[in-house]
Amino acid sequence: MRVVIVTESFPPDVNGVAHCALQTARHLVDRGHSPLVVAPATAAGTGPGADALAPCPVIRVPSLPLPGYPQVRVALPSRRVAAAIVEHRADVVHLASPFVLGVRGMAAAARLGIPAVAVYQTDLAGYARTYMGAGEAAAWRRIRSVHSAVDLTLAPSSPALHDLEAHGVPRVRLWPRGVDTARFRPELRDEALRRELAPNGELIVGYVGRLAPEKQVEMLAGVCGLDGVRVVVVGDGPSRPSLDQALPGAVFLGRRTGDELARIFASLDVFAHTGPFETFCQTVQEAMASGVPVVAPAAGGPLDLVAHGRTGLLVPPRDPDAVRDAVWSLAADPGLRTAFGAAARAMVEGRTWAAVGDQLIGHYTNVLTARRTVVAA
Repeated sequence: MRVVIVTESFPPDVNGVAHCALQTARHLVDRGHSPLVVAPATAAGTGPGADALAPCPVIRVPSLPLPGYPQVRVALPSRRVAAAIVEHRADVVHLASPFVLGVRGMAAAARLGIPAVAVYQTDLAGYARTYMGAGEAAAWRRIRSVHSAVDLTLAPSSPALHDLEAHGVPRVRLWPRGVDTARFRPELRDEALRRELAPNGELIVGYVGRLAPEKQVEMLAGVCGLDGVRVVVVGDGPSRPSLDQALPGAVFLGRRTGDELARIFASLDVFAHTGPFETFCQTVQEAMASGVPVVAPAAGGPLDLVAHGRTGLLVPPRDPDAVRDAVWSLAADPGLRTAFGAAARAMVEGRTWAAVGDQLIGHYTNVLTARRTVVAA
C-alpha cells in the first residue's frame, strides 16, 4: 500500500501530532508498505540530513512560525502537496490533524479521486477559547468542513469521538495511540537522578509537555506549596517565563526526549497533567508505561486512559485545589502509589504502536474496499 502522510508537524518537532505521524510511518515501513511524509519545513530549514532519521522520504513545504508561538510552524500555500501525492502514486492519503497543510492534502486527494483518512488530534475549539476567548463555534465549523470531506475520521478517544459526532462530523471511528513499552518502563527508575532533582528526599511530582496557556501548568502552584514535594517540569513553550514565577521551587528541565525522557518518567513518584483540552494525552500513557500513578483532569483523553482509583486519580478540570489534594493523598500513601503504578503498567502493556498501527492499516483497507465497491456499483 502506498500512503502519503500529510502532517501539520513532524520531528524534530516534539508534540503529539509529530510523534504519531512518525510512529505511523515507521509501522507502515515495518509492515512492508510505502509511506511518504509531507510536512512543514522546520526553523532550521531542509538542508542535507534534516530528515536523515526518518523511516521514509519526507517532503518539506515552506512554512512560517505561528505568531506568538514560534515553536509551531504553519505551512505556506504550495503545489508540492498535490505533486507529492501524484508522484508517489498514493493509494490512500493520511491527514494528520488537518488544519492548513492537511486541508490542501484533502483537496488534492478529492481532485485526484484518492481516498483520504483524517486523524483528529487537536482540540481547535478548546484552543480558540484559550487564545481568543471566543471563536469556538467557528472552530467547529472548520473542523466539520474538513472532516466531512474525507472518507473516514479517526478519533483518539471516546470523548473526542462523541464531540465530533455531536458537532455533525460523519463517518467517525475510534483509533487510539500506542506507547513504546520497551522504552518507557519502571526499571529505568534512577536513584542518582532522583537525588539530583530532590536532594532532600522530596516526593517528585512531574509534568511533561508543552508549556503553553492551554496546558494550564500554573495549576501546579498549590502542589509546589506542599511540604516534602518537589515539582519537576519537562518541556518548553511560550509559557515558560511566566511559570518561573507561578511555580516557586519547581525544577525546569527544558525539552527532553528519547531514553533520557524515559529515565525521567520512571524516576517520578506521581505524574500530574493539568490541561483540559487533550484529545488523547500521550504523556499520561507514557507515565503509566513507566509505572507511575497519574493525576489528570476528568476531561478528554484522560477519561479513557486513567482508571480512577486504580491507576491514578481523575479530578475536576481547571481545579487547582483538586490537583493539590489528589497529589497530597498519593504523597501520604506509598503503598497506594505502588499499587496504582503497577496497575497502570499492566493496563498499557498491550497498547503497543504495532498493535494500533495494525488497526490503522485495517481502517485504510476498509476505506479502499468501500471505494472499490462504490466504483463497481
